[in-house]
Amino acid sequence: MQNFTFHNPTRILFGQGRIADIAQEIPQGAKVLITYGGGSVKKTGTLEEVRGALTGLTLFEFGGIEPNPTFETLMQAVELARRESVDFLLAVGGGSVIDGTKFIAAAVPFDGEPWDILARHAPIESALPLGTVLTLPATGSEMNCGSVVTRRATQDKLFFTHPAVFPRFSVLDPTKTFTLPPRQVANGIVDAYVHTIEQYLTYPADAKVQDRFAEGLLLTLIEEGPKALADPENYAVRANIMWTATLALNGLIGAGVPQDWATHMLGHELTALHGLDHAQTLAIVLPAMLQVRREQKRDKLLQYAERVWNLGDGDPDARIDAAISHTRDFFESLGVGTRLGGYGIGADAIPALLDKLEQHGMTALGEHQDVGIERSRAVYALAL
Repeated sequence: MQNFTFHNPTRILFGQGRIADIAQEIPQGAKVLITYGGGSVKKTGTLEEVRGALTGLTLFEFGGIEPNPTFETLMQAVELARRESVDFLLAVGGGSVIDGTKFIAAAVPFDGEPWDILARHAPIESALPLGTVLTLPATGSEMNCGSVVTRRATQDKLFFTHPAVFPRFSVLDPTKTFTLPPRQVANGIVDAYVHTIEQYLTYPADAKVQDRFAEGLLLTLIEEGPKALADPENYAVRANIMWTATLALNGLIGAGVPQDWATHMLGHELTALHGLDHAQTLAIVLPAMLQVRREQKRDKLLQYAERVWNLGDGDPDARIDAAISHTRDFFESLGVGTRLGGYGIGADAIPALLDKLEQHGMTALGEHQDVGIERSRAVYALAL
């Protein structure tokens, strides 16, 4: 196991009705900016519930944060927060709203061009405190310090991380996921699955706790994912999905082990240039990525095959093929396509994707930094 430092300061309020407790987590007298997305939180009554829990505080609201939040939209919220001297942010929504709110938190006090937080990883001296009310389990953003933001004008999708943007608290109420459309449910399951894979399927580091923990998360998603689609208001199923997605990217399973993230980087370019859902890009890229890098990942692929897919006998190469095939089939069973062609994207799109990777410095990806442009080209080609 590698050396590591692990600290996660986010307080989790889990279970039905926990929105009522958020006032205890926000300083008295705070000026709170509530952020949200396209309006589903209004239709479901979640936003009204949040307002009711914050009676007595000065509230402002900013809606319209997109899936794959854009810099241009978020800067409008930054201007509002600065103008009204907001001192606390509350994100009500899924990972995109939470990611966007983290950027707002860092940008409001930032002395300089806020895009530099993403493009140049400019130092962050401080950030506004924030909390979250999660409505879509997927990204794990409710319990980590990462954020991904897209600049619409240049089609750049970039990320930043900083301890200052860890949420102070997050409400995880499984009932808030009952009304999600099937596509969003499926995307969330795929997202959590690939987050886990990125930290697990690298090379052996004798990190037995992290491996078993990751395998447990994967098995839970395989078992509970189809149930979430078949029985949308099953509280126990939704609770397990929600907590699994949070644990997949709160830093715990990634502590002391090598991590990959090449699948995510190639996926980001697909979203930026072609507008695909984040999880759709992961479902497309991952099976191809595993095939192209099967020799580098051989030991962990065999472990994955045996422990997750119960493929412990027979020819090792055949077991690896089967594990990758089962992974693809699982995504497809959720209704998430795994081929670029299924989204109308052909081989002619690959050069532009590679150009973007090069522009963003994504030329030495993966746990061995051996995923360069040519290997990325092979992954995209195999994903056709």
